[in-house]
Amino acid sequence: MKITAAPRGPERRKRDVLARLERERDIWVATAEGGLPCLVALWFVWHGECLWLSTRLTNPTGRNLSGGGRTRLAFGDTWDVVLVDGEAETFTSREVPDAAAGAFAAKTGWDPREDDAAYGWFRVRPRAVQAWRGTHELKGRHLMRDGAWIV
Repeated sequence: MKITAAPRGPERRKRDVLARLERERDIWVATAEGGLPCLVALWFVWHGECLWLSTRLTNPTGRNLSGGGRTRLAFGDTWDVVLVDGEAETFTSREVPDAAAGAFAAKTGWDPREDDAAYGWFRVRPRAVQAWRGTHELKGRHLMRDGAWIV
């Protein structure tokens, strides 16, 4: 496929990323513990400038997020990439803020607090964000560094 569109400017890229964070339901979650990487798609909600995820505390992703707290999140294919590097904070179903859990349930149609299994909640604070559509947008792909938008 030949790229014919002009590269987006940084403000447009940021708007596009924020729109996807509001619109998308699934996100790829990458974690690692002891050198063993784990990659899984999870539902999420963008709430309070953070991404909220929920998964069982006993599965590899739940253990990795609880143990190390670092993750890389992604959506898109090679024509519309968004990468978010973040730090996760763990909450139990009793500790998760009602507003965040409610926003998650409203978006996904599922409330892990009502499930019989023990689910953890993870607030991922973005530390770095990159976005690009094709190789012609690799320059200028960094939109956030050290937790602050640079655009």
